[in-house]
Amino acid sequence: MRSVDVESLTPGMILARSIINDDMIVVLSEGTMLTKAHITRLGFLGIPSVYVKGEYELSEAFQNVAAIFNPASAFVTEYKEVIHTAREIFDEAGKSDRPPVKKSKTMVKDTLAPMAKQSGAIDYLLEVNHLASDIYNHSVRVSVLAGVLAKWMMLSASETQDLILAGFLHDIGKTKFPQRLLDKQVEHLKGEDLDAYMQHTIDGHRILNTSSELSDGVKLTALQHHECMDGSGFPFNLKGDDIHMYARIIGLANLYDNITTEREGQKKNTPFTAIDQITQDMYTKLDPHVCVPFLKHLKETFLGSRVMLSNGQIGNIVRYENDFSSKPLIRVTQKEIVDLNKNPEIKIVEYNPK
Repeated sequence: MRSVDVESLTPGMILARSIINDDMIVVLSEGTMLTKAHITRLGFLGIPSVYVKGEYELSEAFQNVAAIFNPASAFVTEYKEVIHTAREIFDEAGKSDRPPVKKSKTMVKDTLAPMAKQSGAIDYLLEVNHLASDIYNHSVRVSVLAGVLAKWMMLSASETQDLILAGFLHDIGKTKFPQRLLDKQVEHLKGEDLDAYMQHTIDGHRILNTSSELSDGVKLTALQHHECMDGSGFPFNLKGDDIHMYARIIGLANLYDNITTEREGQKKNTPFTAIDQITQDMYTKLDPHVCVPFLKHLKETFLGSRVMLSNGQIGNIVRYENDFSSKPLIRVTQKEIVDLNKNPEIKIVEYNPK
């Protein structure tokens, strides 16, 4: 273990001690692999130095990975590896019409749940959500997001595992999709294509319902993750408490991933676009009991982050007003702060610009 000035930190270093602010809130946990965004945040918060692990303290597995890959991409490497298992699971389900439950639960326990526990998971997901928008990548990302949400909602360990599994299997009905529909946005579909898209929720529930080893929550998530609290969703226009809590959580994770992933006809948006959309839908389509902890912690995650504005200025997020509908205040120079609430024409167009 050694002390390193924040200016000398490099992505891939591992924290040897947790960083706690003056309010006794953990900023970053021991064992966190630092990203560029983490380092920017630490500098913004005025933290002069941190303790990082020396080479002798790192696991042999990490050193082997580090010798081949950029250390900052360790999460990406693990993500790419788990995609192979995800593809096998979905392909098997598509052929047999039965979910490989044991293999899915093992993947959740051994890989997806630990990925979700990492304090940098949100930043890491932003590194991988450009890789592909296919069913395998999307399902893995949503499952990790579900695990992060479960932590923020303080769900029990068993509920968290089950919710991550629900997130991974929520789109399993898409194994019955025509190939041409897989990358399209539902907003762009009409007629028979829209009917076929909506069918994936029913097909997913049917596939999962063949197993007695899955909870009702996991099965209903596949059926209900496109339902909306105001009854505007599908396939049955359910409202409020008629929608299972897992489905409400996965519906939010699904929305966040769809917005922040590059897809056909849609460029990759920043997480702040997702925050705006979730804030807008929080008391209509989405469940505020899920949205409030998500928005609160997500905004805290991005405090100190470097962003580029639509007017070309680059700065750091300094704070939010005490209002869930508020936008961030950006410090662009030592003397100038841009309040996006008072300047709605200015948007955040890039997160952590190079």
